[in-house]
Amino acid sequence: MKTTLKFKMIVAPALFLCLSCAREKKQVETTNGKEQLVKLMTLDPGHFHAALVQKTMYPQVDSTIHVFAPKGPEVDDFLNKIAQYNTRADDPTAWKVNTYLQDDYLHKMVTDKPGNVMVVAGKNSKKIDYILAAVKAGLNVYADKPLVINPDGFAKLKEAFRIAEEKGVLIYDIMTERFESTTMMQKKISMLPHIFGELVNGSAEEPAISKESVHHFYKFVSGKPLVRPAWFFDVNEEGEGIVDVTTHLVDLVQWEAFPDQIIDSSQIEMVHARRWPTVLSLQEFQDVTGMDTYPEYLEKDIAKDGLNVFSNGEMTYKINGKYAKVSVIWNYKAPEGTGDTHYSIMRGTKSNLIIKQGKEEGFKPVLYVESKLGDNFEKSLNLAIENEIGEQFPGTTLEKIEEGKWKIGIPDQFKIGHEAHFAQVTSNYLKYLELGELPKWEVPNMLTKYYTTIAAYKKAKEN
Repeated sequence: MKTTLKFKMIVAPALFLCLSCAREKKQVETTNGKEQLVKLMTLDPGHFHAALVQKTMYPQVDSTIHVFAPKGPEVDDFLNKIAQYNTRADDPTAWKVNTYLQDDYLHKMVTDKPGNVMVVAGKNSKKIDYILAAVKAGLNVYADKPLVINPDGFAKLKEAFRIAEEKGVLIYDIMTERFESTTMMQKKISMLPHIFGELVNGSAEEPAISKESVHHFYKFVSGKPLVRPAWFFDVNEEGEGIVDVTTHLVDLVQWEAFPDQIIDSSQIEMVHARRWPTVLSLQEFQDVTGMDTYPEYLEKDIAKDGLNVFSNGEMTYKINGKYAKVSVIWNYKAPEGTGDTHYSIMRGTKSNLIIKQGKEEGFKPVLYVESKLGDNFEKSLNLAIENEIGEQFPGTTLEKIEEGKWKIGIPDQFKIGHEAHFAQVTSNYLKYLELGELPKWEVPNMLTKYYTTIAAYKKAKEN
């Protein structure tokens, strides 16, 4: 049964697309010389990222979105968030939503095809099958990470990219962390040889580049406590931590250390990987899911100390001859006044670039530069802040913390937060759509990114 929900406003964040290019995959599809709107279809939204796609509107995106999903609390939550965005006081959106809520939702979407871009954020176990079905039907895919969570999924991903190439459609994952301001600044400075030098080779004990993120099951999204579905805690559905959030970190390693370069899987060597659980009490599980008891499918993970969720993992690997380390940690709830945190270091021959987000930083990410040179370094760093850095980040300041160490002051205008990064990803991708193609390194590096996380998963399971 098909119903139509009309909310008071108009379009939203496109995010992912590239219209089905019947004309060579080089320009946006046109009819009688008129550019056509991107039309979004949201499939089985089970993660709040699906709604964040709709938090902003774009002129290139049709105001009507088509939702295909089974009935249940997850799609209800998605629709409620869209309604909230449409009725908020500041800059409300104007989505109109067509829904098809039946068990044959996937078949209905690929058969009817009322849109040209499938947006998917939900159960990671199903995602790659959704992607395959979409590209076989000639649809573009814009998917939340991770695209795959196990070796079988990775084999399907390679097949999906092959079919997408044949069909002239695009598969793309949402890499919001590329737009976090301190990370952007870290990358920018690492590309200044007179300041950073070159990335060292590093070692397993002291990698050339390291990234660690700490996340929390209990958190607020769009100003309200996030209710997570129970399956989020089932690693068979969500995936283990070593293949989930690490996707962002592995992506940043490639993006920062080897900008605009194609990285092949043959350039990856997994050195070490491990996994360990976060333990949740029944009360904590109830608080974050709203459920009274553990569902039957989680019984396999229940021990004397509580629910064991293998959400934590770390890997050390070599990429293009450089040592890298990535780790992700999930706690139940952040201390009052704090939130998710991030730590990163890039070690150069002339300086180290370090992002910290601890108590000293007010639990906000801050970038530091540590010199390995003499007195002339500060003068060179000041000139870089005024010139190369100032061009991209006007208003950036430099504060000396101690001898050989400086704090970079990034203006607040560039610190917009995780939810707003979705709009930045969208805007960036819409530019690619105008060109009709992604950068040449994006697709091969996506494949290498997932090759790396799956290699870590297999290595950790051996231990």
